Amino acid sequence: MTGEAQEPATDSGPLDGVTVLDASRVLAGPFCGMQLGDLGADVIKVERPDGGDQTRGWTPPSYQDSEEAAYYLSVNRNKRSVALNLASEAGRTVFRDIADEADVLLHNFRVGKMAEWDLDYPTLSDRNPGLVYAHITGYGEWGPDRHRPAYDLAIQAEGGMMSITGLPDGEPVRVGVAITDLATGYYTTQAIVASLFAREVGSGPGEGQKLDISLLDSAAALNTYAAMFYFATNDPPGRGGSKIPNIVPYQAFPTRDGHAVVAVPSEHLWPNFCAALGREDLTDDDQFATNDDRVRNRDVLEPALEEETAAYTTEELVAQMRDHDVPATPINDMADVYDHPQIHARGMRASISHPTAGEVEMPGSPMHFSRTPARVRSPPPLLGEHTAEVLAELGYDENRIADLIDADAVA
Repeated sequence: MTGEAQEPATDSGPLDGVTVLDASRVLAGPFCGMQLGDLGADVIKVERPDGGDQTRGWTPPSYQDSEEAAYYLSVNRNKRSVALNLASEAGRTVFRDIADEADVLLHNFRVGKMAEWDLDYPTLSDRNPGLVYAHITGYGEWGPDRHRPAYDLAIQAEGGMMSITGLPDGEPVRVGVAITDLATGYYTTQAIVASLFAREVGSGPGEGQKLDISLLDSAAALNTYAAMFYFATNDPPGRGGSKIPNIVPYQAFPTRDGHAVVAVPSEHLWPNFCAALGREDLTDDDQFATNDDRVRNRDVLEPALEEETAAYTTEELVAQMRDHDVPATPINDMADVYDHPQIHARGMRASISHPTAGEVEMPGSPMHFSRTPARVRSPPPLLGEHTAEVLAELGYDENRIADLIDADAVA
């Protein structure tokens, strides 16, 4: 579909009718659950009654001076919250009852914990053979490190990302967001959707399966071409700042008032780039005739280019490059990004009314469908906001719900 966005034919997302039991917390799992919710699934978020997901308390910042942590709000829209005490047998019984009706179970408890509670895949799939059971961990369910705890910062280091991030003569730095958590959430979402497809039309109709997704595996997979550079040369790539090893020019250039990124990833753009700087003479220099030549002679070329770009303001350099069809941009901060006209046009600055935080703005969904939209449909839930509602849907009457509350099994 090209041109202006068209109004979808329905408000139902592509996963409408799919029920997800999300017992994950913090980031990787909740990010996965949010994507499934954006796609129309009914995501039931199970949280501890005594505080819920840890990120509810990760303040500051809170949203608009409310008590709602911005971190929690960022990955928990389009869900319903059930406060459930899994340390109690009564709470685990409720969990099994929800899992019996679910299409997907998502959790990130440590390896072995769900088996201790009789909530492991063999137990729950015996009751619900169609269940897709997704387990997110730091290192996976087998291997020598399977019991180690993991955090994104450590995985960025252990998985190689920090070895290629930062300035060559500076200290290694992390990617500015928790990229291994987020990537694991993406991989888990993809695996869940593929498993649902296989259950419906694949080789095992009606059968679910178990998914084992880890942060370290995700980091190793994300290394992609950096890993292949190592495999091809037996020489691990290092930190290059904004530059990459195999394209020149392709980097952040200094300007009179800051920096601008300029990318020349194909040969036909090189003459345009030189013309934009008024340096057509460079196109006649055999040292820089091809990208291979420019990479080999980058130590000569890049300082000369930086001297040229430093004469422009960022706005002037970007305009000059764009006038010559060369990709260029200022380095935007979050305010710049979410005031960007293209971001607004694409619905990537979304908002939803929250019961305590008021109107909450957040990034929209980047998945655009012509018929079954991904949307921000409901705000991140309050802790236990939907406990009674979900239990009633399971057939629990008011007396049974009251008994569970009295037993501290639910809240």
